[in-house]
Amino acid sequence: MTTDTLTPVEEKSTVQTYLPRLIIALVLLVGGYYGYQAYRHSQQYESTDNAQIEGNSVPVLARVAGYVQSVNVDDYATVKRGQLLVTIDPQEYDVALAQAEADYQQSQADLATARADLQTAQASVRNVTQNARVAQSTAQVQAARRDKARQDLQRDQNLYKEQSLTRKQLEDTQNNVEVQGRQYEANVEQITLAKTSQGVAQAGIARALANIQKIQAVLKVKQAAIDNAKLRQGYARLAAPIAGKIGRKNVVVGQYVQPGQNLFTIVADSTFWVVANFKETQLEHMQVGQPVNISLDAYPDLDIKGRIASLSDATGARFALLPADNASGNFVKVTQRLPVKIEIVNPEKYRKELRAGLSVDAEVRVAN
Repeated sequence: MTTDTLTPVEEKSTVQTYLPRLIIALVLLVGGYYGYQAYRHSQQYESTDNAQIEGNSVPVLARVAGYVQSVNVDDYATVKRGQLLVTIDPQEYDVALAQAEADYQQSQADLATARADLQTAQASVRNVTQNARVAQSTAQVQAARRDKARQDLQRDQNLYKEQSLTRKQLEDTQNNVEVQGRQYEANVEQITLAKTSQGVAQAGIARALANIQKIQAVLKVKQAAIDNAKLRQGYARLAAPIAGKIGRKNVVVGQYVQPGQNLFTIVADSTFWVVANFKETQLEHMQVGQPVNISLDAYPDLDIKGRIASLSDATGARFALLPADNASGNFVKVTQRLPVKIEIVNPEKYRKELRAGLSVDAEVRVAN
């Protein structure tokens, strides 16, 4: 008697025969699906893990030398723009400012004296000019008297010849001529003296004006010295140039610092971007404005979006301290990488997670 029903042994044998084939088929199907998805993804995206978060950082440098009087921040503290960070002992700069101000006040006193001298010289010129005019007028009057005396002498001489005048009267007339002549000469000398005095007074005005100009120039120099002293006094108080977080401090109270010495660095906590280095073979379809998926190694579950802001005009090797020289005989071709700047969309959402220097993976969607 026959039947179509399989025995348990036969069923087990059949399952054992087809189960591996089904598993292999399933694995191939799943592998093919994921392989196809990976292929499609590779056609639509260009990715790299050679990328970091970048941010603006400003070093806080000492601008004057001196001993540190106080440090008002701790390591990795958040600071506001204009916040006082470090104070350098300002006594030396206070004294320099006081000395500069004293020198300026002394020069102002000198200027006041010079202006008084100018007024005196101008008054002297006015007096001498007035005296010269008086002497000129007197000389003119005396010239008229001298001329009249000469005319009288000529008349008396004629009268004396006619014996209408005595010898005594003629001598008196001659004497008057001599007196009037000498008086006129004295008036002329007064005019000459007045003109000389006028020249001396004018020279005094010129000297006073030159002295005033000289002192005014000195005042400008001393005002500049005051401004410089105030600047140096202000440099003794170091304030935060930007808002952000400081790094590790390189300064303590009592330390002597030199101009240009880096005390610490402030990293702006409001502006971050990504610099990704893509291979040159990945740049064919890459353009400004394309969307970018950003994944932080520190926060792998954080989904950050970005877009390409710009592409560098030179490869990273061109910015190296010792760029490669491909003209040498032992040239080996190496795939170059180009820095690409990626701006983060809505960076304020990730303010707590973003840190300059963190490693990221960047995927640029180059095709739809």
